[in-house]
Parts: sequence; structure tokens; C-alpha cells
Amino acid sequence: MRIEVKEEQKNRAILVGINVEGRENIGKTDESMEELEELVKAAGAEVVAITAQNKHNIHPAFFIGKGKAEEIADMCKNHEVNLVVFNDELSGSQIRNLETIIEVDVIDRTAIILDIFAQRAQTKEGKLQVELAQLKYRLPRLTGLGKQLSRQGGGIGTRGPGEMKLETDRRHILRRIDEIKKQLKEVRKNRETQRSQRIKSELPIVALVGYTNAGKSTLMNALLRGSQDYEESREVFAKDQLFATLDISLRKISLSNNVEFLLTDTVGFVSKLPHDLVDAFKSTLEEVKYADLLLHIIDASNESYTLQKDTTQKVLKELGANDKSIINVFNKCDLIGESIELSKDEDTIFISAKTGMNIQQLLEMICNTVGKKIMELNLIVPYSKGHIVSQLHDEAEVLDQEYQESGIVLKVKIDSILYEKYKKYEYI
Repeated sequence: MRIEVKEEQKNRAILVGINVEGRENIGKTDESMEELEELVKAAGAEVVAITAQNKHNIHPAFFIGKGKAEEIADMCKNHEVNLVVFNDELSGSQIRNLETIIEVDVIDRTAIILDIFAQRAQTKEGKLQVELAQLKYRLPRLTGLGKQLSRQGGGIGTRGPGEMKLETDRRHILRRIDEIKKQLKEVRKNRETQRSQRIKSELPIVALVGYTNAGKSTLMNALLRGSQDYEESREVFAKDQLFATLDISLRKISLSNNVEFLLTDTVGFVSKLPHDLVDAFKSTLEEVKYADLLLHIIDASNESYTLQKDTTQKVLKELGANDKSIINVFNKCDLIGESIELSKDEDTIFISAKTGMNIQQLLEMICNTVGKKIMELNLIVPYSKGHIVSQLHDEAEVLDQEYQESGIVLKVKIDSILYEKYKKYEYI
């Protein structure tokens, strides 16, 4: 007898993990399952029980052993559970076979993450990216997800931007994928235009990267408060939850020592981040490739911070951004006291974005990396370029100026960022 779920009833879930000998994540199952529990809660379900199985290999039909599946079926009946979530990606046939035995909806970690993204996406681009990832995930699982796909917003794992009814017709889904790709192509053109304008501005770009809920948005607001032109309205949304924000925010920060830079955040990472999601959000994530400095935000209060750090570094490598200048920022240090021994390198700092601890020191580290270096130059500007002389008086310190036959000769103090703009007029 299959357990039916009323629309308004909250999902009650059992989480299932597997520890396979020889697999990369051997010994990390507990950490990964704890993270899955947080993901399921973030998706809006109640976690009733957690179970795991040690196996020599994956069962091709049931993923876990058939006996274990029958045991989970009994647990579902005894605890009135209506959802079973696996910590690894399942095939469509495995989902179908498991649902036949367990008699409740079965989904995997990828479906949970996609569901959270579907709930959090706000912009048109974000919604399109999530829908594209969902369609690509569901396409090879049509035979296994037939019942789930026939529902409109029937619960976790079935939500999507616009609550569109997903039919089992493969051609229909492929057409929709093509439509989304075309729309995203136009959106990306606009993003590239905005990116080229930022590059032309010659302001250095500092990007916040890191695990979800490590405190990137909170840190962004803390750094904004250090800006001379700070206004509360420029702060970004920050909340203590996984994937609280998906959309990129960009803010200009001006410091008292005349250093200016653009600060941008990125979507948070998570272990086993679905490939289709990384692919769909690639244009957004690739913003880190154009940054002059990365601030890798690490939740120092999380016992699994090394796993989270490694996950972020792995994604940065996939994006081709692992060779960037990086400052490792251990956040939430107000929560740990002396309980965790952390290494101290010159490219590492321990802060609390919430309390403001060491924020000024972090700003100084940023300035030392991307800040302006003052240079003294001799320039000769043709008389036909008189407007350049006016710009130099506005943007640099003019020490001397002479009118000669060949042009206007100036001795100026100029910062290293503006040097690129005026170097063609330099003479020795």
C-alpha cells in the first residue's frame, strides 16, 4: 500500500547513505550524511531517520541491497515516512525499482539540491539555469520518474521555476532545453557586455568564493561598511541557511587611502554539486576567472571545514581559476574560541563577519594585493590630445608641466592601475 501525501502535508524523510570500499569518499560518509540532512531540512522536509550501509559494490538494480530496501520500507511504514532521500545519484531504473519495494517517493541528493535552487532562484537567468539543470537531470530518468514528472509542484524534487508540468515526451523536453539555451545565450551576451565594461573601468575585481553558508553575503556586507560611500541600502541579502542567495551581487568599495575595487560574490559550493548545475551556472561561476583576487571563505566553526575547503578548491580547478591570488578567510571564529587549531600563513586570516573581528585587517590585506602603487612618470602628450592633460590633472598628481615643440611634457605621480591608461605617452 503506497503512502499518499496531501499537498499541505510536510514531507517526512529517511536519509540513506552507502559506504563502498575503495571509493574516494570512504570514511567521509558521516560528514556527507550530516550535510545531506541540512540540505533536506533546507528543502523543507523533516528528517525522521538516517541509515547507511557498508557494501563492496553498488547494486545495479537497487543501488543498496534488496534486503536493505525492504528494511527501509518497514521503517517508512513504522514512522509514517513519505520520502526517502539517497546521498548518491540514482538512475531512473534504480528509482523505479526502489519505489516498487519501498512504496514511497524516492529521490537522490542531486534532486534535493536542484529543488533548493528552484526555491531560491530570483532572477530570470537564475530560474532558467535551474530549469535547464532540472531538465537535463530528468531526461535520462524518464522511465523511472514517470509518476513524479506527472505532478505539478507535488513536493520536494518536483518543483521548478514556473511550476511547469514536465511531460514524459522526450522530444518535448529536448525542445524546451533548446529554448532555454537560446534565452540564456542572450542573457550571457548582456553579462559579457557588463563584464567588458567592468574591465574597461580598470578597477580591480575581488570575488568571494566558498562553501554554501560559510558567510559570504555577511562578509560582503561587513566589507561594504568599511567603504567611504557606505549606504545600508547597498547591503545584500544574508541569512543563516544553505544557498540563501544564488544571484551575483556586485558592489564598488572605496577606502580612505584612495584604493577602490569591485567586490562580487558567487553561488556557494557543496560537495557532490550536480554536474548539470555546475554546467548551467557556468557563466555565473566563471566570473571568478576575471577576478584579480579571490577571498576563499571557510566556516571555521564547522568540523568538516577541511572537506568544504577541498570541495571549493576542486570546483575552482574545474573552472580554471585555481591559479588566482587567494586569501583564505576563516570566518565565524567568534564561535570557536580556542577549540580548533588552525594553521597560520601569510595568505590566511581569521575573522568574524558577524562581529567585525579582523575586518579592517582583511581590508588591509586586500589593499596590499590589489591596491594602487604610486609611480613617478615622465609623459609627453601631443597638443592634439589636450583633453589627456586635463584628465591627468584630475586623476594624478602633476609635479611639473612644460610646453615644448613636440608636445606637453609632464612629470606626474600616478597609481599602477592608471599606468596602463597613460603608458603610451611615457618617455624616458
